[in-house]
Amino acid sequence: MSAITKRFPGVIALRGVKLSLAPGEVLALMGENGAGKSTLMKILGGAQLPDEGSILLDGKPVVLGSVREAKRLGIALIHQELMLAPNLDITANIFLGGERARLFAPIPRATLAAEAAKLLERVGLDRPPSTPVSTLTAGQMQMVEIAKALALKARIIIMDEPTSSLTAGESEHLFHIIRQLRSEGIGIVYISHRMEEVLELSDRITVLRDGGYVGDITRAEATHDKIVSMMVGRDLSGQYFPPRTAAREAGEVLLDVVDLLVPGARTGVTFDARRGEILGFAGLVGAGRTELMQTLFGVTPALGGRATLEGKDFSPQSTRDAISRGVLLAPEDRKRHGLVLPMTIAENTSLPNIESYARFGWLDRITEAKVAEAEVSRLRTKAFSIRQKVVNLSGGNQQKVVLGKWLAMKPRILILDEPTRGIDVGAKAEIYRHMAALAADGITILMVSSDMEEILGMSDRVVVMHERRLRGVLPREGLTQERIAMLMTGGSHGEAAA
Repeated sequence: MSAITKRFPGVIALRGVKLSLAPGEVLALMGENGAGKSTLMKILGGAQLPDEGSILLDGKPVVLGSVREAKRLGIALIHQELMLAPNLDITANIFLGGERARLFAPIPRATLAAEAAKLLERVGLDRPPSTPVSTLTAGQMQMVEIAKALALKARIIIMDEPTSSLTAGESEHLFHIIRQLRSEGIGIVYISHRMEEVLELSDRITVLRDGGYVGDITRAEATHDKIVSMMVGRDLSGQYFPPRTAAREAGEVLLDVVDLLVPGARTGVTFDARRGEILGFAGLVGAGRTELMQTLFGVTPALGGRATLEGKDFSPQSTRDAISRGVLLAPEDRKRHGLVLPMTIAENTSLPNIESYARFGWLDRITEAKVAEAEVSRLRTKAFSIRQKVVNLSGGNQQKVVLGKWLAMKPRILILDEPTRGIDVGAKAEIYRHMAALAADGITILMVSSDMEEILGMSDRVVVMHERRLRGVLPREGLTQERIAMLMTGGSHGEAAA
């Protein structure tokens, strides 16, 4: 790909970008949210046409005018949000749109199922081809997507944040498949914000910044700090996590939870959260952290136990109950549960508190705009206007819209479930600074995170969960990855204390 330029209304997404890929190479594509990675891959995958530039395949110029044309040439794009039909089985998903049906003849289902079985064996998925996709885990769905690409005889496979929803075991299996595909001569473009994955898997790294090409480095040349410096245009070493100040000293107990029984758990959970504290929640996938946060937010009311907020009973039976008491949740899946993507930044900001913008039965758009502008300014959200649709923002800026809509309501407790998932290092540093500032202003933050570095860097105390049980509450002093890992895998050490 040479001199690729792409313009959208009000923004230049790509400016003269170049990218190359060899057979049997894993190329990591890195850059901050909004750097142009997804746009470049959509062009390579045939979903969009460039305004300028050229693409050569085997040294010959090609025009990728559609996804079908890209697939015909052996280019497959696996999106971060997997594009599978959950109501169909594995076979139907693998061959959907390419069933080779003949006029007045039935689809050869037995033949397709046999081919699907061979592809599943190739990607190491031990499930019958007749298995409904709706019953698969995220990691198994990822394998089905790879099988789809192999069914097309793909020579180039683009993977966009493939491990964002996978467990550690599923990620390791994916890495094994990627190495196997590389040995078979398939070129892979790997987009990820997880630096350790990039350094482990890639042969070469291409970095974009603000829609432009920064450079290429080999894995041998690559270091964490060097890649970050290329991505953000400045050295961020030592700046990921803001320093603690006297203002971060936690105050009195704000939320007190005693034997709170969450749906699906066998025992209750007991902990407290103090004013101005960042209380981290660590645990493996399935530990029950998200379910606990949903109960505190009123999504799934508790089955037993009790909780008090500022000394008064707190038993939210709905999200509206929680919101009215100043307990607000930025969910793990911001696109599905935190935002209405076709709506604008201003509309998303006013939505959870829309009655306060009502004037004689009409929305006060002027006040809505002032509040949205204030939050965009406070969080430094990158957008050309508060009337920009949220669907067109990068992941980091979408997360800022989620935070902005809640900050406009002046929360007492802000629950952040995986606050930096799918966000680049530059945007992460900004989110961390905002979190520290909110805590310093007396807001209590409950932070669920699967990023150990984030837990260690941001938490004042850490609640560790394992199989929907609380295993311990670790103080800041002496907090280590080993102590957390021991508890989150079901061990104990007798030192955990509330």
